[in-house]
Amino acid sequence: MTYGEKRYIWQTEDWPNWRYELSALTGPLIEVSRAQGVLLGRLADAGLALRDQASLAALTEDVVKTSEIEGEVLNVESVRSSIARRLGVDIGALLPADRHVEDVVEMVLDATSRSAEPLTTERLFGWYAALFPTGYSGTSRISIGQWRDDADGPMQVVSGPIGRRKVHFQAPPAAVLPVETARFLAWANADTGEPALVKAGLAHLWFVTLHPFDDGNGRIARAVGDLFLARADGSPQRFYSLSAQIQRDRKDYYDVLEHTQKGTLDVTGWLSWFLATLALASAQSTLDAMLVKTRFWQRWASTPLNARQIKLLNRLQDGFKGKLSSSKWAAIAQCSPDTALRDITRLLELGVLKKSPGGGRSTSYELAE
Repeated sequence: MTYGEKRYIWQTEDWPNWRYELSALTGPLIEVSRAQGVLLGRLADAGLALRDQASLAALTEDVVKTSEIEGEVLNVESVRSSIARRLGVDIGALLPADRHVEDVVEMVLDATSRSAEPLTTERLFGWYAALFPTGYSGTSRISIGQWRDDADGPMQVVSGPIGRRKVHFQAPPAAVLPVETARFLAWANADTGEPALVKAGLAHLWFVTLHPFDDGNGRIARAVGDLFLARADGSPQRFYSLSAQIQRDRKDYYDVLEHTQKGTLDVTGWLSWFLATLALASAQSTLDAMLVKTRFWQRWASTPLNARQIKLLNRLQDGFKGKLSSSKWAAIAQCSPDTALRDITRLLELGVLKKSPGGGRSTSYELAE
């Protein structure tokens, strides 16, 4: 199926007959298997509570980072509270529900916890509606419950700030989307013989190529990829975030997509990049931080601490940005400066906190271990 002068892979005569050299992917597949084997081996020695906390941390990172790739910043604690509420994981006090956060979390959890269920048009429309419940993307009206119509011109995949946008590729015209999406979904729900991780990489690429919605295609493509990764893992629990690794290598992500879209249907290069990124995501799981955090709270479990102290210590454990001063403590804990100083002084006496080296104009504090 071709449309004008050939420039993109969806315009090739044998589209969408993906090709790849499985022999060239053996090394990357082995590396993913090794990284995930190490991760799962460490999890096997962890208790159920720690596994739940590790999964909560990975899912939180996934939701936050998949939105961050598209320039949308979500409140981390709100995301964490939403996921904990849905999974029944005890994290103490939960923040009030944020409707937009709840909807994004719903999409990610639907993809991972119900991965064995068919991927359908209705399910994709549901994810799309969850991302844009008001029917608006910013100030632009978008069509919910249907594929894009290209009323404002061809769908182009771009990156960069307004005024310096870079066009990476152009998606197929809206007129062919009913046929193209039906073909994609038929493949997605069939036993097509590819290794499970290869199929996850192809699903991500295929959906990105179609870009069937007015907006949100990147986030939905990553959710599609997560669905197939959950199928490959055979578990609804997530202990790594592919979206977080893509965010770290965002430029490479867009570069390899552009190169692939302007190449041939031999997508060995894309799959090699996808698998290498997956291996890094598995190796950079949140498990290490969770183990450190668990040991910390095991040590101080019998020490009476108030809610403010617990909240700020958790913030420090989760990677507090900048220096923690008594004024920041008061602002975050919503207490008076005197109360903040008493909280800090008590933790200094216990040996939980210490003064940060360097001093400067104001004293700051950090964990003692």
